[in-house]
Amino acid sequence: MSRQPSSGTSAGTAPAPKTGNAAVVRIPRPAGGPGRGGPFGGMNIPAEKAMNFRPSARRLLGTLRPERAWLLLVLVMGVASVTLSVIGPRLLGEGTNLIFAGVVSKQLPAGVTKEQLIAQLRAAGENQKADMLTPMALTPGQGIDFAGLGTVLTWALVLYVLASAFMWVQAYVLNGVVQRTVFGLRGEIEAKIHRLPLRYFDSIQRGELLSRVTNDVDNVSQSLQQSISQAVTSVLTVVGVLVMMVILSPTLALIALVTVPLTLGVTALIAKRSQKLFVAQWKHTGELNGQIEETYTGHALVKVFGRQREVEERFRQKNVELYDASFGAQFISGLIMPAMTFIGNLVYVGIAVVGGLQVASGAMQLGDVQAFIQYSRQFTMPLAQLGSMANLLQSGVASAERVFSLLDEDEESVEPPASSGPVFGRGRLVFESVSFSYSPDKPLISSLSLVAEPGQTVAIVGPTGAGKTTLVNLMMRFYELDAGRITLDGVDVTSVPRRELRSRLGMVLQDTWLFGGTIRDNIAYGRPSATESEILEAARATYVDRFVRSLPEGYDTVLEDEGSNVSAGEKQLLTIARAFLARPSVLILDEATSSVDTRTEVLVQKAMRALRSDRTSFVIAHRLSTIRDADLILVMEAGQIVEQGTHASLLAAGGAYARLYEAQFAAPVAEA
Repeated sequence: MSRQPSSGTSAGTAPAPKTGNAAVVRIPRPAGGPGRGGPFGGMNIPAEKAMNFRPSARRLLGTLRPERAWLLLVLVMGVASVTLSVIGPRLLGEGTNLIFAGVVSKQLPAGVTKEQLIAQLRAAGENQKADMLTPMALTPGQGIDFAGLGTVLTWALVLYVLASAFMWVQAYVLNGVVQRTVFGLRGEIEAKIHRLPLRYFDSIQRGELLSRVTNDVDNVSQSLQQSISQAVTSVLTVVGVLVMMVILSPTLALIALVTVPLTLGVTALIAKRSQKLFVAQWKHTGELNGQIEETYTGHALVKVFGRQREVEERFRQKNVELYDASFGAQFISGLIMPAMTFIGNLVYVGIAVVGGLQVASGAMQLGDVQAFIQYSRQFTMPLAQLGSMANLLQSGVASAERVFSLLDEDEESVEPPASSGPVFGRGRLVFESVSFSYSPDKPLISSLSLVAEPGQTVAIVGPTGAGKTTLVNLMMRFYELDAGRITLDGVDVTSVPRRELRSRLGMVLQDTWLFGGTIRDNIAYGRPSATESEILEAARATYVDRFVRSLPEGYDTVLEDEGSNVSAGEKQLLTIARAFLARPSVLILDEATSSVDTRTEVLVQKAMRALRSDRTSFVIAHRLSTIRDADLILVMEAGQIVEQGTHASLLAAGGAYARLYEAQFAAPVAEA
């Protein structure tokens, strides 16, 4: 997807999408305007608005549905871990009670019982001290019960170790759940891209599309990984801690519950403000990636035309937009945790004061208050985590919106079922009253009819924007017709799957595309099942063999990014060899020799004549010298065939073709 669009794609392979010409400073095309200058020109379709947070969040969680069983295990592990964790402070509170009771007992006179001591205190009027000692397990004259304390601490250690083990298992299982989900999501995106019509790729920058497939999917993965774990643990912790707090002291539990509405209110207020900024953040990230990719691809032209300052200024402006959105989103959402901490501290003070009064009155023991303070921390901390999780969740949902908008794009029309056997013959192609337009209010081709017989070479000429390449795109079903039909050997091309249709059509375009691999692999791309001898035959027939033999590694030479270690003409020859190897029924050549030198062009023309023999060929050319031997020449203007005939007959007619020919070969002399 990151490579230059294919124009050397041979039979059975649709070219990759193109998202812009060589110009670095992009000027947006008007919506609905037909693309010109290449087979992938199209219309600029406005992007859809981002979906709402709740539907996107529900849909994102819906992607986890196939992992229900594993999610249940995650929940079970979470319940076990949290249950053991919330019991821990209760045990530690019991340990505190043992220590405090031992210290107090040591200071009391031996030989009296606890009941006698309390009675003496009440008789002396020290009721508050008597109330405080009543709930304590005292043995006057004895110290700390270290055996009992050791047992309590041992159990606490066992509980915390088991809780950590369950949490580790939960994290391991959850990681598998998330990665399998994202793996499936990437597969959906890849399959979706292959089902999208060419119109979509005409309307979106390549860098923007790459950002959705990479950055946004990675962000969704991280958000799911962290938010699910935090959500499960935090919710279970809140429930478990609340139960323990109610058991210890309903009064103090009511004070702790004050944090719930405060937390929800503050979180909702902050999240509402930051969500729009997160959407903008990822939108600007995609746009910046698109600009960087475009500038990098056209880096040579930027240098040639001295447009570095303009490019740098455009980058600076977009970078500032991304900075503002990112800073605002992170800053506003980052306010959640400090706000939750402040609320938690207020509750902590309230619990400490009321708990101290209850210890003094004998309603609670010191260890119970200490356990309750720990629980209050455990209670406010997950609430704060849930609040701060809104930061991560909003970012993930904003990325999910962009991914879902890609998955919801309109696809190509439904494919008919594959035929049981071959339905095509030698390649008789017929256009019957074909009409097409990129925009309903701007018709391009209207009621066009033509017949190309098997073995016939049909050349299409005309000024830029006349509809030549559009005609070829309609043959390949890159776009669907508005009216009329196209038949190949009597079969309507819409009645067979696109893959089956394109397996009979070979295409060589002006813009070459080579992938990172050996020269042998690039030639065999036209027919992967080809033998070594067939690959060599195609290379010799298209004069590829002569320059490949001069390379140190020969056919095992690995091409660099987009074939930058071979010349433009050599890349063109490789794409022609690819089409030669495919041997399609219908061959389409769109300025296929524009990048080769004059001597090589003569050789390639000979190869083309051999390649075109016994098959229908369509040749789009601006250099009329390359189509003199065509069986039929079609002259197009404004989407219509205004003239047709042979080279000689059209010159004799003195019409549009003759004017084009004279413009190329009259060679007017300019006066000094």
